[in-house]
Amino acid sequence: MDRFLELEKSGAAWKPWRAGLVAQTAGGLWLVKPQTFMNASGDFVQGFAAFYKIGPGDALVVSDDMDLPLGRIRIRKTGSSGGQRGLESVLERLGTKDVPRVRLGIGPRPERVDGADFVLGRFRPEERAAVDDMVERAAAALASACREGVDAAMNAYNASSAA
Repeated sequence: MDRFLELEKSGAAWKPWRAGLVAQTAGGLWLVKPQTFMNASGDFVQGFAAFYKIGPGDALVVSDDMDLPLGRIRIRKTGSSGGQRGLESVLERLGTKDVPRVRLGIGPRPERVDGADFVLGRFRPEERAAVDDMVERAAAALASACREGVDAAMNAYNASSAA
């Protein structure tokens, strides 16, 4: 969690922008957080990207993934949504699958538990350490992707993801 506090320490703060929140770091990196229904996230992202003339390849989408084990990070430059509705919405609205993404494992989803209920539920106390560690590594992976590129982040963080 400390890495996300660096955002605030750098003078950036979340501010309302249309149907979401945005923050800009001292280095000029924009962070956007749709506050819409998950399956409408792409509307917000596409509107922001069009307004600031940000191409799909210059974006980096972060999403949860109930098909990845809890704590696992997977970074990709392109590909399908894998059924994640928020990512699916972003890919549709940007008109390409060539959008870099960081997927954070929250699974596996227990049998007979609705996907939406699982995603919106709380982590169990015994999962907290794994979640905190994943968030720290994800923040480091994002910083690496911004500094050194998505390929370098993939090499460093896909292999070292906890599972």
